Amino acid sequence: MAKFFINRPIFAWVIAIVIMLAGALSILNLPISQYPQIAPPQVNISATYPGASAKTIEDTVVQIIEQKMTGLDGYLYMSSTSESSGSISITLTFEAGTDPDMAQVQVQNRLSQAQSSLPEVVQRLGVTVMKTTASFLKVVALTSKSGKINEAELGDYLVSNVQEPLSRVEGVGEVEIFGSAFAMRIWLNPEKLHQYGLTPAEVKAAIQAQNVQVSSGQVGGLPAVKGTELNATITSSSLLETIQDFEGIFLKTTDSGAQVYLKDVARIEKGPENYMATGFYNGKPAAAMAIKLASGSNALLTSDLVNKKMDELSQYFPEDYEYVIPFDTTPFVKISIQGVVQTLMEAIVLVVLVMYLFLQNLRATLIPTIAVPVVVLGTFGVLGVLGYSINMLTMFAMVLAIGLLVDDAIVVVENVERVMHEEKLSPHDATEKSMGQITGALVGIAMVLSAVFIPMAFFGGSTGVIYRQFSVTIVAAMGLSVLVALTLTPALCATILKPVHKEKAKRGFFGWFNRMFNKGADGATKAVDYMTPRWARFMVIYGLLIAVMVFGFTKVPTAFMPDEDQGSLMVQVTLPAGATQETTLPVIQRMQEYFMKTEKDNVESVMAVTGFSLSGTGQNTAMAFVKLKDWKERPNLDQKAQNIAMRANRVLMSWKDAMVFGFALPAVPELGMADGFDVFLQDLAGAGHEKLTEARNQLLAAARQSPVLYNVRPNGQEDMPQLKVDIDFKKAAALGVSVEAINDALS
Repeated sequence: MAKFFINRPIFAWVIAIVIMLAGALSILNLPISQYPQIAPPQVNISATYPGASAKTIEDTVVQIIEQKMTGLDGYLYMSSTSESSGSISITLTFEAGTDPDMAQVQVQNRLSQAQSSLPEVVQRLGVTVMKTTASFLKVVALTSKSGKINEAELGDYLVSNVQEPLSRVEGVGEVEIFGSAFAMRIWLNPEKLHQYGLTPAEVKAAIQAQNVQVSSGQVGGLPAVKGTELNATITSSSLLETIQDFEGIFLKTTDSGAQVYLKDVARIEKGPENYMATGFYNGKPAAAMAIKLASGSNALLTSDLVNKKMDELSQYFPEDYEYVIPFDTTPFVKISIQGVVQTLMEAIVLVVLVMYLFLQNLRATLIPTIAVPVVVLGTFGVLGVLGYSINMLTMFAMVLAIGLLVDDAIVVVENVERVMHEEKLSPHDATEKSMGQITGALVGIAMVLSAVFIPMAFFGGSTGVIYRQFSVTIVAAMGLSVLVALTLTPALCATILKPVHKEKAKRGFFGWFNRMFNKGADGATKAVDYMTPRWARFMVIYGLLIAVMVFGFTKVPTAFMPDEDQGSLMVQVTLPAGATQETTLPVIQRMQEYFMKTEKDNVESVMAVTGFSLSGTGQNTAMAFVKLKDWKERPNLDQKAQNIAMRANRVLMSWKDAMVFGFALPAVPELGMADGFDVFLQDLAGAGHEKLTEARNQLLAAARQSPVLYNVRPNGQEDMPQLKVDIDFKKAAALGVSVEAINDALS
């Protein structure tokens, strides 16, 4: 094989150029992310049941859907959340490697079988199914420059004018709104209803009947009567738009002949469709939208496209409106990749310098140097074919492979020079003879190195995803290194090398280096001569070194991934169950003041949202996104995100009226928004909710006593207080009121 390319160097160059072009094109198309998709695929089912308790949601919606989710390919487990706010969330987790698109289709098909059994209001509001991830890519917020525009108006503009354009941006998988669009709010007056003898059901029926778009046909439509000269569309009823339109809805005529309109029994106003979420950016009203990345998308490209779209939309913002990015994970990804690329370039330069230092021949150094870009770019081509991404693991593998991939080319060059020097052959003849001697050795080197890394590609779970891309990258680089060493490198040796008399330099820098290197080699030889007859005592020393290594290995802390300062913190606020939003807002204000004043040298902005947290939703919950200043402005150790969070928790967790704590982002956001792990208890014996809660509290109490656990807390809302309405059905029947009318009025 080598002889074929020695005699056809142009063909060898063509192969190398094709490999480089394939790699260059792959770099342009490969997704860029911090880590590969480590988390197993998840599909989320979400719905809304307004006014229902968590228990009602569980019994009438969640259990019905869960019972239908059988026979799914790659299905691992399911978790569901039922909240008193009426929100329903069911997350199905599948095995790593499962096609998320196919999983979504299967879940959608199973859900269609359960739709007819769900409550009518849930069906009407809709049940959505989508692929999901546990982490946010970034948060986009609208705020007022002067602070005079309230969060309701900001939320309406965000939903009406920003949500849809951003949802269509390439790479955006899901958006979550921390705000609400405007809706027509009709507040019924029970006394007025009683006065006019009306029920909520009658008012509802009147609104539905008169707020409708009617198709009334057209005049002069084909086939038309002969002589028709006009063709026009007929309009009659249409959807109501203004407050005055709704106020004019006719309800009934009284016995006295008076006409009753909706404005006579209700107060009508334009207000938020949902009052749950209220946002604040640095203390000013705001509305925000969290963006999640679509599966397999380029995080950096998606973030840039979102920023460009927001710049485009901001040109049409009303006066006093502006957008901010209070939370963004991509700057850390960008600097991480840039840091690894810089390390890669430094490694290439160092390898070239070391080769020139030992080979001491520019022509001989040039040949292995040419092999570096060919192999590196070719490895990116392999990553593109396998559907991998440019991430920290693949780039780290590339850095590690730099020192290995030049070994094959160096072996070829040194052996060709040896043959030329010893047998006085021309570069062409020496290369042919040299390759006949070392081809088997080159293949053997690649196989041995591959045997070290290939088994890592067969690990299972999330660990397997991490090591698979790492090992495949190194093995691909090794394979291409051998290919280049058998094709391009021999062709270069035959055409570039000159039959010079190889003699070590005796003067200058290289002369000094050769003398020092020889002294070191002589010293090593003498040390071996000294140790050989005294092997027993040195084996004891070696054993002690092994023991020290094992001891150190057991004492060094372990972690899935090292913690990094990603430039952001998150803060969770939880008040006692049943607390209102009015009680929650002062706690949020205190928390914002702490970060903006006490940590003003480290914090750039604080975006807080009420009604939302990682443990559930409700008036007693809130979440804050704390954006830290650039890393260059926080050079000291005590200015790192983890240390800022620790200082904050000493203050926040001392507050008695709420549980408030901050935390840095985890190393792998896909696996969750916070470090640590979740423990789930199952009621296999059917003991009931109260017993399950009691067992959970006992487990939490024991866990808090452990010295290796920190910030142990229940991951969910406590039971919310409920008011039970007992209906006297006999009395209702005596008064001529049906059960359906009572239930409809309550609903």
